[in-house]
Amino acid sequence: MRTTDGGFRAEAVTALAARDYHHASDAYARAGWRVLSAPRNDPDVAPFDPGEKGWVGSGLAHLAASTAAARVAGTPARATDRAVHGVAAARDLRRAYADTHPARAACFDEFIADFHALGGLDGVGDAYEDAAAAHREAAGSVASPQALATTPLFEAAAVPVKQLARGQADGEIAVSWDDLHGGDPGDPGAFLAHRATYKRQRLPGLVEAAVDDGHLAAPRGTTEYATDHHECPACGSRHVNWVADSTLCLVCSRPTEPTNE
Repeated sequence: MRTTDGGFRAEAVTALAARDYHHASDAYARAGWRVLSAPRNDPDVAPFDPGEKGWVGSGLAHLAASTAAARVAGTPARATDRAVHGVAAARDLRRAYADTHPARAACFDEFIADFHALGGLDGVGDAYEDAAAAHREAAGSVASPQALATTPLFEAAAVPVKQLARGQADGEIAVSWDDLHGGDPGDPGAFLAHRATYKRQRLPGLVEAAVDDGHLAAPRGTTEYATDHHECPACGSRHVNWVADSTLCLVCSRPTEPTNE
């Protein structure tokens, strides 16, 4: 079981496939609000309880996607509003984690910086520097940075840059684990701080490219290449991406159709 988004993430993905970025932005926002209010169908998992998983991060990732979709839709004022909301939510959640889980609190600093980049807010570089510094300062509390980076919170914080990068790479995985993390897990601070450094270098440019192209790719789900059962009517690709409730072309994120073969 993942997070409880009320079906709004699936609605957002359907809207992305239809190139209806206004609708996608709103659906992602509703998914984010739903997860932020109750991350899972479990009364023991509350958004302000600093658990080890950090399921609430998915809510912030949905708000980040909402912000990106608003930028691509050509509504920068709406994107700014969504980004400001995301920053406020991430800061609020960070306080819940700061005393007991400083390394997880640093991940919320990553989200804060991402919202700055996605929404075109001032101070993007400073926000990422703050996130990198927070990771370095929290290094002493991290036993295994690899394990921490695979928790739902940290995985959610990687979603925005991965999704934006797909649009510039024909749907392929354009941000790898090695890209996002440092080379030496024996130095937890540097290993995790590299996430902020990398996103500072990549995310603003990826946002601008998506805006220029007028296209935000769908997230990557389960994929299959060179199928004999689907072909995209828009671009002819036979690569398939099953994500949420949609069957999409892996390359262009349009709905793909079954063949008669």
